[in-house]
Amino acid sequence: METSFYIDKYFGHPHRNYKTIHVTGTNGKGSVSHMLAAILQTAGYKTGLFTSPHLKDFRERIRVNGKIIPKEEVTDFVFQYKRVFDEIKPSFFEMTSALAFYYFAKAQVDVAVIEVGMGGRLDSTNIITSILSVITNIGFDHTEFLGDTLDKIAAEKAGIIKKSIPVVIGSITLIHGLFSNNFLNV
Repeated sequence: METSFYIDKYFGHPHRNYKTIHVTGTNGKGSVSHMLAAILQTAGYKTGLFTSPHLKDFRERIRVNGKIIPKEEVTDFVFQYKRVFDEIKPSFFEMTSALAFYYFAKAQVDVAVIEVGMGGRLDSTNIITSILSVITNIGFDHTEFLGDTLDKIAAEKAGIIKKSIPVVIGSITLIHGLFSNNFLNV
């Protein structure tokens, strides 16, 4: 997270220029993210969408009103900030998140739907304070990083929950257990 916070500060906290909706989970987070973006766009909001992974083209990860980020925006960003990235050596996902946040601010989106890369608590997207957090259904994924039980995985994904921010949860069973066992301190 330290690198993500450093990059965010370097770029002037671009995600603070628009509202965000943060989405995590094991199953359905991509579909939910795309549906939310489509609904917001249909309602007249200029909408950013950040998802992963991509299917054919890296640029599919970053969209504004359904259109993928132009190739020139990606290459310009990488070349313009190469010195900074060479110095701090962010991960691929940290750099991609920074690009998405930067591009959405540049495009002056009203709102961006941000899909977590993995987990939630320590994900590089978790620097945002969203207007809504969404946790889809939770199952066994990335157990080597998130934990070997559903409770541990749910706790990691619940890491996107922030005080006083509404949360929509796909499956309440695991999350309820976290609250009742005081795993979360929100």
